[in-house]
Amino acid sequence: MDTLVAAIVLLADPWVITVILLSAALGLFVGAMPGLTAAMAVALLVPVTLYMDPVPALAMIATLSCMAIFAGDIPGCLLRIPGTLASAAYAEEAYAMTQKGHAETALGASVVFAAIGGILGTVVLVTVAPELARIALRFSSFEYFWLVCLGLSCAVLVGSQSTTKSLLSLMLGLTVGMIGLNNPAAFPRLTFGSVDLLGGVELIAAMVGLFAVSEIFRMVTSGHRQPAPEFRPKGRILAGQWKLLRRYPAQWLGGSGIGTLIGALPGAGVDIAAWVSYAVSKRFSRRRHLFGTGHAEGIVAAGAANNAAVSGTWIPALVFGIPGDAITAILIGVLFLKGLSPGPMIFQNQADVIVALFVVFFAANLLMIPFGVAAIKLSVHILRIPKLMLVPAIMALCVIGAYAITNNPVSILVMLAFGVAGFVLMENEFPVAPAILGIVLGPMLEQNFFNSMIKADGNFLEFFARPMAMGLGIATIAIWAMLAIGVAAARLRPVPSGT
Repeated sequence: MDTLVAAIVLLADPWVITVILLSAALGLFVGAMPGLTAAMAVALLVPVTLYMDPVPALAMIATLSCMAIFAGDIPGCLLRIPGTLASAAYAEEAYAMTQKGHAETALGASVVFAAIGGILGTVVLVTVAPELARIALRFSSFEYFWLVCLGLSCAVLVGSQSTTKSLLSLMLGLTVGMIGLNNPAAFPRLTFGSVDLLGGVELIAAMVGLFAVSEIFRMVTSGHRQPAPEFRPKGRILAGQWKLLRRYPAQWLGGSGIGTLIGALPGAGVDIAAWVSYAVSKRFSRRRHLFGTGHAEGIVAAGAANNAAVSGTWIPALVFGIPGDAITAILIGVLFLKGLSPGPMIFQNQADVIVALFVVFFAANLLMIPFGVAAIKLSVHILRIPKLMLVPAIMALCVIGAYAITNNPVSILVMLAFGVAGFVLMENEFPVAPAILGIVLGPMLEQNFFNSMIKADGNFLEFFARPMAMGLGIATIAIWAMLAIGVAAARLRPVPSGT
Protein backbone atom coordinates (compact mmCIF):
# COMPACT_ATOMS: atom_id res chain seq x y z
CA MET A 1 0.00 0.00 0.00
CA ASP A 2 2.87 2.38 0.80
CA THR A 3 4.33 1.70 -2.64
CA LEU A 4 1.00 2.47 -4.31
CA VAL A 5 0.70 5.76 -2.40
CA ALA A 6 4.26 6.69 -3.40
CA ALA A 7 3.46 5.86 -7.03
CA ILE A 8 0.31 8.00 -6.99
CA VAL A 9 2.29 10.89 -5.50
CA LEU A 10 4.77 10.59 -8.38
CA LEU A 11 1.93 10.64 -10.93
CA ALA A 12 0.12 13.54 -9.25
CA ASP A 13 2.87 15.89 -10.36
CA PRO A 14 1.31 18.39 -12.84
CA TRP A 15 4.30 17.88 -15.15
CA VAL A 16 3.68 14.12 -15.33
CA ILE A 17 -0.02 14.67 -16.03
CA THR A 18 0.87 17.14 -18.78
CA VAL A 19 3.30 14.63 -20.33
CA ILE A 20 0.60 11.93 -20.33
CA LEU A 21 -1.96 14.20 -22.01
CA LEU A 22 0.49 15.47 -24.63
CA SER A 23 1.72 11.92 -25.32
CA ALA A 24 -1.87 10.76 -25.77
CA ALA A 25 -2.51 13.49 -28.36
CA LEU A 26 0.77 12.77 -30.17
CA GLY A 27 0.10 9.02 -30.18
CA LEU A 28 -3.31 9.54 -31.75
CA PHE A 29 -1.81 11.79 -34.43
CA VAL A 30 1.02 9.37 -35.25
CA GLY A 31 -1.26 6.34 -35.41
CA ALA A 32 -3.80 8.13 -37.59
CA MET A 33 -1.20 9.17 -40.20
CA PRO A 34 -0.50 6.35 -42.69
CA GLY A 35 3.25 5.77 -42.91
CA LEU A 36 4.03 6.91 -39.38
CA THR A 37 4.52 4.21 -36.75
CA ALA A 38 4.47 4.07 -32.96
CA ALA A 39 8.06 2.78 -32.95
CA MET A 40 9.11 5.76 -35.08
CA ALA A 41 7.46 8.22 -32.69
CA VAL A 42 8.99 6.59 -29.61
CA ALA A 43 12.45 6.57 -31.24
CA LEU A 44 12.12 10.26 -32.09
CA LEU A 45 11.17 11.11 -28.50
CA VAL A 46 14.15 9.35 -26.91
CA PRO A 47 16.25 12.57 -26.88
CA VAL A 48 13.38 14.28 -25.06
CA THR A 49 13.53 11.65 -22.30
CA LEU A 50 17.12 12.68 -21.56
CA TYR A 51 15.71 15.73 -19.79
CA MET A 52 12.99 13.86 -17.89
CA ASP A 53 12.82 11.87 -14.69
CA PRO A 54 12.13 8.12 -15.10
CA VAL A 55 8.39 8.29 -14.34
CA PRO A 56 7.39 10.89 -16.96
CA ALA A 57 9.75 9.27 -19.49
CA LEU A 58 8.15 5.84 -19.07
CA ALA A 59 4.67 7.37 -18.92
CA MET A 60 5.30 9.09 -22.24
CA ILE A 61 6.34 5.84 -23.97
CA ALA A 62 3.48 3.80 -22.48
CA THR A 63 0.77 6.36 -23.28
CA LEU A 64 2.00 7.07 -26.79
CA SER A 65 2.22 3.39 -27.74
CA CYS A 66 -1.29 2.62 -26.42
CA MET A 67 -2.87 5.53 -28.31
CA ALA A 68 -0.94 5.02 -31.55
CA ILE A 69 -1.92 1.36 -31.87
CA PHE A 70 -5.62 2.23 -31.62
CA ALA A 71 -5.40 5.30 -33.87
CA GLY A 72 -4.13 3.17 -36.74
CA ASP A 73 -7.71 1.92 -37.09
CA ILE A 74 -8.96 5.36 -38.19
CA PRO A 75 -7.39 5.58 -41.67
CA GLY A 76 -7.88 1.83 -42.08
CA CYS A 77 -11.61 2.23 -41.57
CA LEU A 78 -12.04 5.41 -43.60
CA LEU A 79 -9.46 5.00 -46.38
CA ARG A 80 -8.57 1.29 -46.36
CA ILE A 81 -5.01 2.47 -45.57
CA PRO A 82 -4.14 1.13 -42.09
CA GLY A 83 -2.17 3.60 -39.99
CA THR A 84 -0.19 0.80 -38.32
CA LEU A 85 0.66 -2.78 -39.24
CA ALA A 86 -1.53 -3.98 -36.38
CA SER A 87 -4.58 -2.35 -37.95
CA ALA A 88 -3.96 -4.05 -41.30
CA ALA A 89 -5.43 -7.31 -39.98
CA TYR A 90 -8.97 -5.97 -40.11
CA ALA A 91 -8.73 -2.84 -42.28
CA GLU A 92 -10.72 -4.53 -45.06
CA GLU A 93 -13.44 -5.49 -42.59
CA ALA A 94 -13.69 -1.98 -41.15
CA TYR A 95 -13.67 -0.36 -44.59
CA ALA A 96 -16.47 -2.68 -45.70
CA MET A 97 -18.52 -1.42 -42.74
CA THR A 98 -17.80 2.16 -43.81
CA GLN A 99 -19.06 1.40 -47.31
CA LYS A 100 -22.26 0.10 -45.73
CA GLY A 101 -22.67 3.38 -43.82
CA HIS A 102 -21.58 1.94 -40.45
CA ALA A 103 -18.30 3.81 -39.99
CA GLU A 104 -19.35 5.07 -36.56
CA THR A 105 -20.01 1.50 -35.38
CA ALA A 106 -16.66 0.24 -36.72
CA LEU A 107 -14.65 3.08 -35.20
CA GLY A 108 -16.60 2.93 -31.96
CA ALA A 109 -15.83 -0.79 -31.69
CA SER A 110 -12.15 -0.08 -32.35
CA VAL A 111 -11.84 2.44 -29.53
CA VAL A 112 -14.03 0.66 -26.97
CA PHE A 113 -12.55 -2.81 -27.37
CA ALA A 114 -9.02 -1.46 -27.68
CA ALA A 115 -9.53 0.14 -24.25
CA ILE A 116 -11.01 -3.06 -22.83
CA GLY A 117 -8.20 -5.18 -24.24
CA GLY A 118 -5.61 -2.75 -22.91
CA ILE A 119 -7.10 -2.81 -19.42
CA LEU A 120 -7.28 -6.62 -19.33
CA GLY A 121 -3.73 -6.83 -20.65
CA THR A 122 -2.59 -4.44 -17.94
CA VAL A 123 -4.26 -6.61 -15.29
CA VAL A 124 -2.16 -9.53 -16.56
CA LEU A 125 0.95 -7.33 -16.57
CA VAL A 126 0.34 -6.25 -12.96
CA THR A 127 -0.31 -9.78 -11.70
CA VAL A 128 2.14 -11.82 -13.78
CA ALA A 129 5.21 -9.57 -14.02
CA PRO A 130 6.00 -9.39 -10.25
CA GLU A 131 5.55 -13.17 -9.90
CA LEU A 132 7.84 -13.80 -12.86
CA ALA A 133 10.35 -11.43 -11.28
CA ARG A 134 10.42 -13.53 -8.12
CA ILE A 135 11.15 -16.63 -10.21
CA ALA A 136 13.75 -14.80 -12.27
CA LEU A 137 15.69 -13.92 -9.11
CA ARG A 138 16.72 -17.59 -9.00
CA PHE A 139 18.05 -17.50 -12.56
CA SER A 140 21.75 -18.02 -13.22
CA SER A 141 23.70 -17.44 -16.44
CA PHE A 142 22.53 -20.89 -17.67
CA GLU A 143 18.84 -19.92 -17.48
CA TYR A 144 19.48 -16.51 -19.02
CA PHE A 145 21.39 -18.09 -21.91
CA TRP A 146 18.49 -20.39 -22.76
CA LEU A 147 15.97 -17.61 -22.18
CA VAL A 148 17.72 -15.36 -24.70
CA CYS A 149 17.93 -18.27 -27.16
CA LEU A 150 14.21 -18.90 -26.63
CA GLY A 151 13.37 -15.25 -27.27
CA LEU A 152 15.44 -15.11 -30.44
CA SER A 153 13.92 -18.39 -31.63
CA CYS A 154 10.39 -17.12 -31.07
CA ALA A 155 11.26 -14.02 -33.07
CA VAL A 156 12.21 -16.22 -36.02
CA LEU A 157 9.23 -18.54 -35.57
CA VAL A 158 6.58 -15.79 -35.60
CA GLY A 159 8.51 -12.94 -37.22
CA SER A 160 7.08 -13.36 -40.71
CA GLN A 161 5.71 -15.93 -43.12
CA SER A 162 9.25 -16.70 -44.30
CA THR A 163 11.39 -18.43 -41.68
CA THR A 164 14.47 -17.94 -43.85
CA LYS A 165 13.98 -14.18 -44.08
CA SER A 166 13.38 -13.91 -40.33
CA LEU A 167 16.55 -15.92 -39.67
CA LEU A 168 18.64 -13.77 -42.02
CA SER A 169 17.30 -10.61 -40.38
CA LEU A 170 18.22 -12.03 -36.97
CA MET A 171 21.74 -12.91 -38.17
CA LEU A 172 22.18 -9.35 -39.40
CA GLY A 173 21.22 -8.02 -35.96
CA LEU A 174 23.53 -10.44 -34.15
CA THR A 175 26.40 -9.41 -36.45
CA VAL A 176 25.82 -5.73 -35.65
CA GLY A 177 25.75 -6.62 -31.96
CA MET A 178 29.29 -8.04 -32.28
CA ILE A 179 30.80 -4.71 -33.33
CA GLY A 180 33.22 -3.11 -30.87
CA LEU A 181 35.12 -4.13 -27.75
CA ASN A 182 32.10 -5.48 -25.85
CA ASN A 183 33.23 -9.11 -25.82
CA PRO A 184 34.97 -11.40 -23.31
CA ALA A 185 38.41 -10.86 -24.88
CA ALA A 186 37.91 -7.09 -25.31
CA PHE A 187 39.15 -7.53 -28.87
CA PRO A 188 37.95 -4.99 -31.48
CA ARG A 189 35.61 -6.78 -33.87
CA LEU A 190 34.22 -5.50 -37.17
CA THR A 191 35.41 -1.95 -36.47
CA PHE A 192 37.44 -1.72 -39.72
CA GLY A 193 39.92 0.49 -37.93
CA SER A 194 37.31 3.07 -36.85
CA VAL A 195 37.80 4.46 -33.37
CA ASP A 196 34.14 5.55 -33.28
CA LEU A 197 33.00 1.91 -33.53
CA LEU A 198 35.10 0.63 -30.63
CA GLY A 199 32.17 1.23 -28.29
CA GLY A 200 29.79 -0.60 -30.61
CA VAL A 201 26.90 0.73 -32.64
CA GLU A 202 24.77 3.31 -30.84
CA LEU A 203 21.52 1.43 -30.21
CA ILE A 204 19.13 4.39 -30.31
CA ALA A 205 20.68 5.79 -33.51
CA ALA A 206 20.32 2.39 -35.14
CA MET A 207 16.68 2.13 -34.07
CA VAL A 208 15.85 5.63 -35.29
CA GLY A 209 17.35 4.65 -38.62
CA LEU A 210 15.59 1.29 -38.88
CA PHE A 211 12.16 2.59 -37.96
CA ALA A 212 11.98 6.31 -38.66
CA VAL A 213 14.39 6.97 -41.55
CA SER A 214 13.43 3.78 -43.38
CA GLU A 215 9.76 4.80 -43.17
CA ILE A 216 10.64 8.24 -44.54
CA PHE A 217 12.34 6.59 -47.50
CA ARG A 218 9.25 4.45 -48.06
CA MET A 219 6.94 7.46 -47.85
CA VAL A 220 9.04 9.36 -50.42
CA THR A 221 9.34 6.46 -52.84
CA SER A 222 5.66 5.47 -52.61
CA GLY A 223 4.72 8.86 -54.05
CA HIS A 224 0.98 8.61 -53.43
CA ARG A 225 -1.21 10.87 -51.35
CA GLN A 226 -4.20 9.40 -49.61
CA PRO A 227 -7.61 10.80 -50.62
CA ALA A 228 -9.55 12.85 -48.08
CA PRO A 229 -12.21 10.76 -46.33
CA GLU A 230 -15.86 11.43 -46.93
CA PHE A 231 -16.79 10.41 -43.38
CA ARG A 232 -18.71 13.01 -41.39
CA PRO A 233 -19.21 11.91 -37.76
CA LYS A 234 -22.66 12.58 -36.38
CA GLY A 235 -21.95 12.17 -32.69
CA ARG A 236 -22.98 8.48 -32.52
CA ILE A 237 -19.50 6.97 -32.18
CA LEU A 238 -20.29 4.92 -29.06
CA ALA A 239 -23.87 4.04 -30.00
CA GLY A 240 -24.43 0.28 -30.12
CA GLN A 241 -21.17 -0.67 -28.38
CA TRP A 242 -22.95 -2.06 -25.32
CA LYS A 243 -24.83 -4.38 -27.65
CA LEU A 244 -21.55 -5.60 -29.20
CA LEU A 245 -20.07 -6.05 -25.72
CA ARG A 246 -22.90 -8.41 -24.74
CA ARG A 247 -23.05 -10.20 -28.09
CA TYR A 248 -19.35 -11.06 -28.38
CA PRO A 249 -17.93 -11.70 -24.87
CA ALA A 250 -15.88 -14.68 -26.02
CA GLN A 251 -14.34 -12.59 -28.81
CA TRP A 252 -13.11 -9.68 -26.70
CA LEU A 253 -12.04 -11.93 -23.82
CA GLY A 254 -10.29 -14.34 -26.18
CA GLY A 255 -8.72 -11.51 -28.15
CA SER A 256 -7.37 -9.96 -24.96
CA GLY A 257 -5.88 -13.28 -23.87
CA ILE A 258 -4.33 -14.00 -27.25
CA GLY A 259 -2.97 -10.48 -27.48
CA THR A 260 -1.34 -10.58 -24.05
CA LEU A 261 0.18 -14.03 -24.66
CA ILE A 262 1.59 -13.20 -28.09
CA GLY A 263 2.75 -9.78 -26.93
CA ALA A 264 4.82 -11.46 -24.23
CA LEU A 265 6.69 -13.50 -26.87
CA PRO A 266 9.89 -11.65 -27.83
CA GLY A 267 9.71 -10.50 -31.42
CA ALA A 268 6.01 -11.20 -31.89
CA GLY A 269 4.38 -8.01 -30.70
CA VAL A 270 1.15 -6.27 -31.56
CA ASP A 271 1.08 -6.85 -35.30
CA ILE A 272 1.04 -10.63 -35.13
CA ALA A 273 -1.41 -10.61 -32.20
CA ALA A 274 -4.03 -8.82 -34.31
CA TRP A 275 -3.70 -11.24 -37.23
CA VAL A 276 -3.83 -14.33 -35.01
CA SER A 277 -6.82 -13.05 -33.04
CA TYR A 278 -8.74 -12.17 -36.21
CA ALA A 279 -7.97 -15.59 -37.72
CA VAL A 280 -9.03 -17.45 -34.54
CA SER A 281 -12.23 -15.42 -34.31
CA LYS A 282 -13.08 -16.25 -37.93
CA ARG A 283 -12.20 -19.93 -37.49
CA PHE A 284 -14.56 -20.47 -34.55
CA SER A 285 -17.32 -18.06 -35.54
CA ARG A 286 -20.82 -19.28 -36.33
CA ARG A 287 -21.03 -16.50 -38.93
CA ARG A 288 -17.74 -17.21 -40.66
CA HIS A 289 -19.25 -16.44 -44.06
CA LEU A 290 -19.85 -12.82 -43.01
CA PHE A 291 -16.17 -12.06 -42.37
CA GLY A 292 -14.80 -9.71 -44.99
CA THR A 293 -18.21 -8.24 -45.78
CA GLY A 294 -18.32 -5.69 -42.95
CA HIS A 295 -18.86 -7.86 -39.86
CA ALA A 296 -18.01 -6.34 -36.46
CA GLU A 297 -17.06 -9.63 -34.78
CA GLY A 298 -13.54 -9.68 -36.20
CA ILE A 299 -12.97 -6.03 -35.25
CA VAL A 300 -14.01 -6.77 -31.67
CA ALA A 301 -11.54 -9.64 -31.32
CA ALA A 302 -8.56 -8.13 -33.14
CA GLY A 303 -9.09 -4.65 -31.67
CA ALA A 304 -8.96 -6.08 -28.14
CA ALA A 305 -5.87 -8.12 -29.04
CA ASN A 306 -4.04 -5.03 -30.31
CA ASN A 307 -3.87 -3.12 -27.06
CA ALA A 308 -3.69 -6.19 -24.84
CA ALA A 309 -0.48 -7.04 -26.71
CA VAL A 310 0.92 -3.57 -25.94
CA SER A 311 0.81 -4.42 -22.22
CA GLY A 312 2.06 -7.95 -22.88
CA THR A 313 5.21 -6.75 -24.62
CA TRP A 314 6.31 -4.99 -21.42
CA ILE A 315 6.35 -8.25 -19.42
CA PRO A 316 9.61 -9.74 -20.82
CA ALA A 317 11.13 -6.27 -21.15
CA LEU A 318 10.70 -5.41 -17.46
CA VAL A 319 11.22 -8.88 -15.97
CA PHE A 320 14.09 -10.23 -18.07
CA GLY A 321 15.38 -7.25 -20.03
CA ILE A 322 14.27 -8.96 -23.26
CA PRO A 323 12.20 -6.72 -25.55
CA GLY A 324 8.81 -7.98 -26.64
CA ASP A 325 8.77 -5.73 -29.72
CA ALA A 326 10.47 -2.72 -31.28
CA ILE A 327 8.95 -0.23 -28.82
CA THR A 328 10.11 -2.13 -25.75
CA ALA A 329 13.54 -2.52 -27.35
CA ILE A 330 13.72 1.27 -27.37
CA LEU A 331 12.29 1.26 -23.82
CA ILE A 332 15.21 -0.85 -22.60
CA GLY A 333 17.60 1.72 -24.02
CA VAL A 334 15.72 4.48 -22.19
CA LEU A 335 15.85 2.52 -18.93
CA PHE A 336 19.63 2.21 -19.20
CA LEU A 337 19.90 5.92 -19.98
CA LYS A 338 18.00 6.58 -16.75
CA GLY A 339 20.26 4.33 -14.71
CA LEU A 340 17.54 1.66 -14.35
CA SER A 341 18.52 -1.92 -15.19
CA PRO A 342 15.58 -3.97 -16.52
CA GLY A 343 15.34 -7.31 -14.79
CA PRO A 344 13.84 -8.87 -11.67
CA MET A 345 15.63 -6.49 -9.29
CA ILE A 346 13.84 -3.46 -10.74
CA PHE A 347 10.67 -4.62 -8.97
CA GLN A 348 12.47 -4.32 -5.64
CA ASN A 349 14.86 -1.41 -6.16
CA GLN A 350 12.43 0.84 -8.07
CA ALA A 351 9.08 -0.53 -6.94
CA ASP A 352 7.43 2.92 -6.85
CA VAL A 353 8.44 3.60 -10.47
CA ILE A 354 7.06 0.23 -11.63
CA VAL A 355 3.77 0.67 -9.78
CA ALA A 356 3.48 4.19 -11.23
CA LEU A 357 3.96 2.66 -14.68
CA PHE A 358 1.14 0.18 -14.02
CA VAL A 359 -1.16 3.04 -13.01
CA VAL A 360 -0.21 4.90 -16.20
CA PHE A 361 -1.27 1.92 -18.31
CA PHE A 362 -4.69 1.90 -16.65
CA ALA A 363 -5.04 5.67 -17.05
CA ALA A 364 -3.93 5.60 -20.71
CA ASN A 365 -6.49 2.95 -21.63
CA LEU A 366 -9.26 4.81 -19.79
CA LEU A 367 -8.28 8.07 -21.52
CA MET A 368 -8.40 6.25 -24.83
CA ILE A 369 -12.19 6.41 -25.04
CA PRO A 370 -12.70 10.21 -24.73
CA PHE A 371 -9.48 11.01 -26.59
CA GLY A 372 -10.26 8.40 -29.24
CA VAL A 373 -13.76 9.74 -29.85
CA ALA A 374 -12.32 13.25 -30.24
CA ALA A 375 -9.66 11.95 -32.65
CA ILE A 376 -12.32 10.20 -34.74
CA LYS A 377 -14.27 13.43 -35.04
CA LEU A 378 -11.11 15.33 -36.04
CA SER A 379 -9.92 12.59 -38.39
CA VAL A 380 -11.03 14.39 -41.55
CA HIS A 381 -8.60 17.24 -40.87
CA ILE A 382 -5.76 15.05 -39.54
CA LEU A 383 -5.72 12.81 -42.61
CA ARG A 384 -5.49 15.77 -44.99
CA ILE A 385 -1.97 16.78 -43.86
CA PRO A 386 0.25 16.26 -46.94
CA LYS A 387 3.45 14.26 -46.89
CA LEU A 388 5.31 17.30 -48.24
CA MET A 389 4.97 18.86 -44.79
CA LEU A 390 5.52 15.73 -42.71
CA VAL A 391 8.64 14.25 -44.31
CA PRO A 392 11.07 17.19 -43.81
CA ALA A 393 9.89 17.72 -40.23
CA ILE A 394 10.33 14.06 -39.32
CA MET A 395 13.75 13.86 -40.98
CA ALA A 396 14.93 16.92 -39.05
CA LEU A 397 13.80 15.32 -35.79
CA CYS A 398 15.65 12.12 -36.72
CA VAL A 399 18.93 13.98 -37.28
CA ILE A 400 18.56 16.01 -34.08
CA GLY A 401 17.63 12.90 -32.09
CA ALA A 402 20.55 10.81 -33.34
CA TYR A 403 23.05 13.60 -32.65
CA ALA A 404 21.63 14.45 -29.21
CA ILE A 405 22.28 10.97 -27.82
CA THR A 406 26.09 11.12 -28.12
CA ASN A 407 26.85 14.63 -29.45
CA ASN A 408 28.83 12.82 -32.16
CA PRO A 409 28.17 13.31 -35.89
CA VAL A 410 29.00 9.64 -36.42
CA SER A 411 25.62 8.79 -34.86
CA ILE A 412 23.95 10.59 -37.77
CA LEU A 413 25.88 8.45 -40.24
CA VAL A 414 24.93 5.33 -38.28
CA MET A 415 21.29 6.42 -38.36
CA LEU A 416 21.37 6.98 -42.14
CA ALA A 417 23.13 3.66 -42.76
CA PHE A 418 20.53 1.78 -40.78
CA GLY A 419 17.79 3.77 -42.49
CA VAL A 420 18.99 2.48 -45.85
CA ALA A 421 19.32 -1.03 -44.43
CA GLY A 422 15.80 -0.92 -42.97
CA PHE A 423 14.39 0.37 -46.24
CA VAL A 424 16.04 -2.45 -48.20
CA LEU A 425 14.83 -5.05 -45.69
CA MET A 426 11.21 -3.88 -45.73
CA GLU A 427 11.09 -3.43 -49.49
CA ASN A 428 12.14 -7.07 -49.84
CA GLU A 429 9.68 -8.20 -47.14
CA PHE A 430 12.29 -8.98 -44.52
CA PRO A 431 11.00 -8.40 -40.96
CA VAL A 432 12.89 -5.74 -39.00
CA ALA A 433 11.99 -6.94 -35.48
CA PRO A 434 14.41 -9.94 -35.47
CA ALA A 435 17.27 -7.62 -36.47
CA ILE A 436 16.48 -5.30 -33.56
CA LEU A 437 16.32 -8.22 -31.14
CA GLY A 438 19.66 -9.46 -32.45
CA ILE A 439 21.31 -6.08 -31.80
CA VAL A 440 19.85 -5.85 -28.28
CA LEU A 441 20.24 -9.46 -27.18
CA GLY A 442 23.44 -10.44 -29.01
CA PRO A 443 25.83 -9.13 -26.33
CA MET A 444 23.62 -10.62 -23.59
CA LEU A 445 23.67 -14.00 -25.34
CA GLU A 446 27.45 -13.99 -25.69
CA GLN A 447 28.12 -12.84 -22.14
CA ASN A 448 25.89 -15.49 -20.56
CA PHE A 449 27.29 -18.22 -22.81
CA PHE A 450 30.89 -17.49 -21.82
CA ASN A 451 30.03 -17.10 -18.12
CA SER A 452 28.21 -20.43 -18.22
CA MET A 453 31.05 -22.20 -20.04
CA ILE A 454 33.52 -20.94 -17.43
CA LYS A 455 31.27 -22.20 -14.60
CA ALA A 456 30.80 -25.55 -16.37
CA ASP A 457 34.52 -25.91 -17.13
CA GLY A 458 33.66 -26.43 -20.79
CA ASN A 459 31.09 -29.17 -20.16
CA PHE A 460 28.03 -28.28 -22.24
CA LEU A 461 25.87 -30.83 -20.38
CA GLU A 462 25.93 -28.46 -17.40
CA PHE A 463 23.57 -26.23 -19.40
CA PHE A 464 20.86 -28.83 -18.65
CA ALA A 465 21.86 -29.60 -15.05
CA ARG A 466 19.48 -27.14 -13.36
CA PRO A 467 15.71 -27.82 -13.60
CA MET A 468 14.71 -24.41 -14.98
CA ALA A 469 17.64 -24.39 -17.39
CA MET A 470 16.64 -27.85 -18.59
CA GLY A 471 13.05 -26.76 -19.21
CA LEU A 472 14.09 -23.64 -21.10
CA GLY A 473 16.68 -25.59 -23.06
CA ILE A 474 14.21 -28.28 -24.11
CA ALA A 475 11.67 -25.62 -25.18
CA THR A 476 14.33 -23.83 -27.22
CA ILE A 477 15.53 -27.01 -28.94
CA ALA A 478 11.90 -27.94 -29.68
CA ILE A 479 11.42 -24.60 -31.46
CA TRP A 480 14.64 -25.15 -33.40
CA ALA A 481 13.31 -28.55 -34.48
CA MET A 482 10.01 -26.97 -35.56
CA LEU A 483 11.88 -24.38 -37.60
CA ALA A 484 14.06 -27.02 -39.26
CA ILE A 485 11.06 -29.20 -40.08
CA GLY A 486 9.18 -26.21 -41.48
CA VAL A 487 12.07 -25.23 -43.76
CA ALA A 488 12.55 -28.84 -44.90
CA ALA A 489 8.83 -29.26 -45.60
CA ALA A 490 8.77 -26.05 -47.64
CA ARG A 491 11.69 -27.26 -49.76
CA LEU A 492 10.17 -30.72 -50.31
CA ARG A 493 6.69 -29.39 -51.13
CA PRO A 494 5.96 -30.11 -54.82
CA VAL A 495 5.53 -27.11 -57.11
CA PRO A 496 1.97 -26.94 -58.54
CA SER A 497 1.78 -27.85 -62.17
CA GLY A 498 1.08 -25.09 -64.65
CA THR A 499 3.20 -22.47 -62.83
